[in-house]
Amino acid sequence: MPANGSAPLRIARPSRDLAAAGRFWKDGLGLTELYRHASEGTEHALLMLGWPDAGWHLELTFDPTGTHLPSPTADDLLVVYLGEEVPAELIERLERAGGTRVAAYNPYWDEWGVTLEDPDGYRLVLSRRDWSNS
Repeated sequence: MPANGSAPLRIARPSRDLAAAGRFWKDGLGLTELYRHASEGTEHALLMLGWPDAGWHLELTFDPTGTHLPSPTADDLLVVYLGEEVPAELIERLERAGGTRVAAYNPYWDEWGVTLEDPDGYRLVLSRRDWSNS
């Protein structure tokens, strides 16, 4: 398969706590658990989450040696374009699942959506804008 628009995409991020991060992305945003691998000894644990019909998924990894910890910046974003107002219930659900609403580093995102940090400090933007690559 060539690298093109139909190629599957994986976004991989280290996590300090897969259970906490999983609650945010699964219970908060509503992603589905696609795969889980438990850590055995020094082996990495991982949790893959996504929507079954999406061409991408989020992979959260846990390094039991503690060598690779999350190091997000305020501009590391995963943006979901909703194409409508961000439902207050969704924001509340993400907060109950361990997210923290924060001001965006780039004010553009405050104008067009809501920014939340997951338990590892990575940022999710829920944008009321729509998007198409075509």
